[in-house]
Amino acid sequence: MPGITLSKQWGAIALAALTAVAATSLATTAQAQSPGFYTPPAAASTSSPGNIVKAEPLTLLLEIPTPEGILPAAGTRIMYSSTDGAGQPTAVTGTYLDPAVPWNGPGQRPLVSLAPGTQGQGDQCAPSKLASQLIQYTPPLDLRGEYEIPFITAMLAQGIAVVVTDYQGLGTPGHHTYVNRLAQGHAVLDAARAAQKLPGTRITNNGPVALWGYSQGGSAAASAAELHSTYAPELDLKGTYAGAPPADLAAVLQEIDGTILTGAIGYALNGITETYPEVTPIIESEINERGATMLRDVAGQCVAETALTYGFQQTSSFTRTGEPLSAVIARYEVAARILEDQKLGNLGPSAPVLLQIGTADDLVPAGQVRQLAADWCSRGATVQLTENPLPPILPGLAVNHAVPYVAGIAESITFINDRIADRPVAGNC
Repeated sequence: MPGITLSKQWGAIALAALTAVAATSLATTAQAQSPGFYTPPAAASTSSPGNIVKAEPLTLLLEIPTPEGILPAAGTRIMYSSTDGAGQPTAVTGTYLDPAVPWNGPGQRPLVSLAPGTQGQGDQCAPSKLASQLIQYTPPLDLRGEYEIPFITAMLAQGIAVVVTDYQGLGTPGHHTYVNRLAQGHAVLDAARAAQKLPGTRITNNGPVALWGYSQGGSAAASAAELHSTYAPELDLKGTYAGAPPADLAAVLQEIDGTILTGAIGYALNGITETYPEVTPIIESEINERGATMLRDVAGQCVAETALTYGFQQTSSFTRTGEPLSAVIARYEVAARILEDQKLGNLGPSAPVLLQIGTADDLVPAGQVRQLAADWCSRGATVQLTENPLPPILPGLAVNHAVPYVAGIAESITFINDRIADRPVAGNC
């Protein structure tokens, strides 16, 4: 793979790590956490974005001590200040991973701020709570795991530091503001700021930064790329990988309805009321008793349980009128405006971006990703759009959404490596 240099020793360790991930049995006990870590102190409300509020060591499931340090990385659970979708201070948690593998590329050791894909909305779904176990099961249906591990491992194996945000409201108080453009873009950028301020790490406070995300993480990384120049211009942003980003929520709402992830629409509605409480009366007046139950249920679920309990159901079964939620939202100007506010493409990213999408993606429609690329190109951005032509396989089961992420890893990691090395990129606008 161009741009990737692994030592023989680390190659074996990386392979062992991935094998351990695949073979891990279901864990039912979590690593002990400091009491109250996820409860923000009062000082968090006045701290500047990106400041560390508190931090504690985090033991990873697989750790190998070496003279150079812990492989694959030394973990730290962090809480840092950020800005929510309404422009107010908020506290967000996350995980910083400091690799022991030397950085053999040009310049200072880089940092990737990774925006995770859909985790769920319950506090137990926060990625920083899973780093020590990878897979956890709570009967009867709450199965959760960290599926980003192979991609994180590929970066750590090169000596690239990684910080993973939990986003607003995952672990911390309040509903997770699922797919809120500003909240998640801020969380990704502030995670990078916080990582660079964390003492005792192998990165500097001004080294190169890249952004990475797929699905929900793709929209978060894309939002961060758009907001970088105005919100966090001091970050030396080299490039962004954004796979299958939900760039236009109105289009995604129609596509995802009736699929295995119908319940994710509930995440979005709960998140909307967290940021825009004025729409709560509208939602309450339009959903039926079954819809109200769905919203309460998914607020405490991770994605696997949501898929098992509300997968393949139509949102028309959740409304009083029997209309799909997309039609209900279209009847209310304020609701339509809120969805429009989440749309990506109205700002141009300041550094090159790789967009990936499956042509038959059954959760995130390819057309709205193509439109995002066109919008960014029209604003003078450097954009590489790559489409995976995998034909439809069991539509609605998310196969055509998930497979392109794995299939595109060679291109996505090479793209990030090339941006860190300041190699030229033309894009395909």
